[in-house]
Amino acid sequence: MSKTSDAQVTPVASVYAKSMFELATEHGGNDIVLEIADELEQLVELIATEKALGLFFSSPVIDEASRDASLKTMFSSRVSDLTLRFLLVLNSKGRLNSFESIAKAYDQLVQEAFGKIEVDVFTPTAIDAASIQTIKDSISAKLGKEPVIHPYIDEAMIGGLKLRIGDQLIDGSVQTKLRRISDKIQTGGSKAIRERIESYMEETN
Repeated sequence: MSKTSDAQVTPVASVYAKSMFELATEHGGNDIVLEIADELEQLVELIATEKALGLFFSSPVIDEASRDASLKTMFSSRVSDLTLRFLLVLNSKGRLNSFESIAKAYDQLVQEAFGKIEVDVFTPTAIDAASIQTIKDSISAKLGKEPVIHPYIDEAMIGGLKLRIGDQLIDGSVQTKLRRISDKIQTGGSKAIRERIESYMEETN
């Protein structure tokens, strides 16, 4: 899934995502599962770019019937019947405001089922295809899964790279290394000062 949302996967989102995943599997196996994943991704991206749609999904003042009718009008010809019915169920349960979290949970299920894993790569400048392939090969060898790489430029970084694999951040940036060195110096310095004070106090007693 494209990283257009920073939504956190909640337990409730996981339940709805699992129900949708199982339903998609029953309706057509892997092909339908991937079709639904693609549609949910497109909707997440649409919500991210169209603020009015985001408000429509999350607004507590829109009544269920009105939102139901609008969902059918907007999406009946744009998404599959299964995805549309899923949106209607979420609306009826008052969970449409959690759509991004649910979509993210569904994507995680798909990645797990197909042996893939999402990886965000942060570098101070753009990296070439060869570097991306090296990162993919390394992660694949260690995790035994096919990484789906999402490269990002973080101009605040001095150098190195940071990897976010799922909820785990692997920070290999220069800033982090410098901070660790600084912490050790400060800790060591404080310890040395304390030891000198203690030694002096013992000598004066």
